[in-house]
Amino acid sequence: MTIGGPTFNDQTIRMIAHASLGGSSVRVHLSNLRSTTPLRVGRVSIAYQADGASAVAGSLRTVTVSHVTSFILAAGTEAFSDPITMHIKAGQNVLISLYLPGKTSPATWHSDAFDTTYVSDADTGDRTDNIDGGSYTRTTTSWYYLSGVDVLASNHSTIVAFGDSITDGYNTPKGAYARWPDDLARRLADSHHPIAVVDAGLGGNRVLTDAPNIWQGISAIKRFVHDALDLPGVKTVILLEGINDIGNDAGPNGAPLTAQDLIGGYRHLIKQAHDAGIRIIGGTLLPDHGADYYTEAHEAIRQACNHWIRTSGAFDGVIDFDQAMRDPAHPASLRPGYDSGDHVHPNAAGMQAMVNAIDLQLLTH
Repeated sequence: MTIGGPTFNDQTIRMIAHASLGGSSVRVHLSNLRSTTPLRVGRVSIAYQADGASAVAGSLRTVTVSHVTSFILAAGTEAFSDPITMHIKAGQNVLISLYLPGKTSPATWHSDAFDTTYVSDADTGDRTDNIDGGSYTRTTTSWYYLSGVDVLASNHSTIVAFGDSITDGYNTPKGAYARWPDDLARRLADSHHPIAVVDAGLGGNRVLTDAPNIWQGISAIKRFVHDALDLPGVKTVILLEGINDIGNDAGPNGAPLTAQDLIGGYRHLIKQAHDAGIRIIGGTLLPDHGADYYTEAHEAIRQACNHWIRTSGAFDGVIDFDQAMRDPAHPASLRPGYDSGDHVHPNAAGMQAMVNAIDLQLLTH
């Protein structure tokens, strides 16, 4: 979650959450972490999605935090709801409706949710109990103040897919759940190893330095503990990040980037994971020849980093995304059938190919 989102005033926001794992109860994670003023929450509800902004009749539940229906989130804080009895199937969608009775400051948000969020008009009051979606007159593709929905299942573990816009699902079809973490959750379930998969991708994110656009977030090094290691039940992290450092030549303290700089960032993340008792799998960086920021010098850094990821033994395992995605005739380029068109981000077929390249024994044993 980052700062820089829009403001709201006496409005209800209805967002979609897609479950990667089934269970018998859920809790909602709300965040005012990046905002500068307290957030007054008038009411929150959760329901099964019927279609669009419409809920399944009879499924709507009121969400409470510390057993109250309205509350204030101080600036820089987050809250988990009380557990809600609700049977969720893997792959099922739920609607989270958030009523904000006052005028807000710029929202803590996830800009690129690649799903449809429904928003009522300003000054229209509490619409959290509406089954019909007709009161939601505007749509966006972002999440606001919603950090996640936890499905509470016995003896489950969590895999965190941590990265940038490739993990976030940029250029994949809206609402299709065709990001590679979505595909991974389905493949694990199909192999009779249902494991929760959390997508901690953030478009534009870098390993070493904060992005200049505030909605692209603080560096991976700064956000790794909060966004990955502190999540409930996490046992394994898959790291795929660094192409934005390379493409923007974003070394420490404003200096040009070197391969050793980026490798040093990887070592830092590995140490953080191991200090927390969590396994970390390294993904090789995808080819990007043809992208606006591609240069031969940048390609040399990518190749050096990929060689280190494959051979250093520093990670607890390696997924060779580069090998799976590159064009055999032009190895610095994405395979044409996997290219979404910008020569950086895979399309839906490419996302599935990334997951097909994963040895599931890395994650299930």
